Amino acid sequence: MSHDILSILQERETSFSKGQKRIAQYIRENYDKAAFMTANRLGKTVGVSESTVVRFAVDLGFDGYPSMQKAMQEMVLNRLTSVQRIEVASNRIGDQDVVSMVLHSDMEKLRQTEEVLDRGEFRAAVDAIIRAKRVYILGVRSVGPLANFLGYYLNYMFNNVHVVTGFSTGEMFEKIVSVNAEDTVIAFSFPRYSASTTKGAQYCRSAGATVIGITDTKLSPLGSNSDHVLVAKSDMVSLVDSLVAPLSIVNALIVAVASKREKELSQTFANLERIWDEYDVYEKQTER
Repeated sequence: MSHDILSILQERETSFSKGQKRIAQYIRENYDKAAFMTANRLGKTVGVSESTVVRFAVDLGFDGYPSMQKAMQEMVLNRLTSVQRIEVASNRIGDQDVVSMVLHSDMEKLRQTEEVLDRGEFRAAVDAIIRAKRVYILGVRSVGPLANFLGYYLNYMFNNVHVVTGFSTGEMFEKIVSVNAEDTVIAFSFPRYSASTTKGAQYCRSAGATVIGITDTKLSPLGSNSDHVLVAKSDMVSLVDSLVAPLSIVNALIVAVASKREKELSQTFANLERIWDEYDVYEKQTER
């Protein structure tokens, strides 16, 4: 089934009952709000019963309202402007405790990510990183910290890691122009998807590099331009993109790569510990 709810509504409009037409009209005009409403709230908003909303979802071909709501959310996340995000968040939070709402949302995204992450794709990504001559990490705007975090740890394991973040599209291409078939590129992109990251991934793939996309769905612009896709569920609360699940995927990548380079990594850190101690890099712990 198509996940474009607006197209489905247009195709089925003539068959709708009076109540269903009210639901359809509200979704068309306020899809950014409707996608985050419960069936009960959507029904009260348009003046129909909750059961009418549920039947409407089933009549459209969905398993139930949650399936229709998920399809709506996937459609709207990349369309929301910053102003709309603030409005949606305000409606979602209501009188709830903000801390509890955000923490529970993050925990749910972690649970969903654990369920959907393809372990075969994950293993292939780890192997691609290990065999690469050079590793490039692309992440701009809000996902820049993820790229820097991954780059920080991979730099302990490899001598040729390049983090490309915070650059314009033109500057990005200047950084990745020499990418070739011996390289692996790890790119991050979540709604609202960065056009420069997608273009960078397209270029790297056309140059023969192995592209690992860390994104929220295989159908995202980055996912469609990657050799291996690691799906990490994301969500937005007001202007903030929840990157808890993507960061957990990054942690898992670091641990998996480190376990395959245990001998080399042990030697590296033995040398580092000596240097850190000699040059007082860290505060020394004293007995009290």
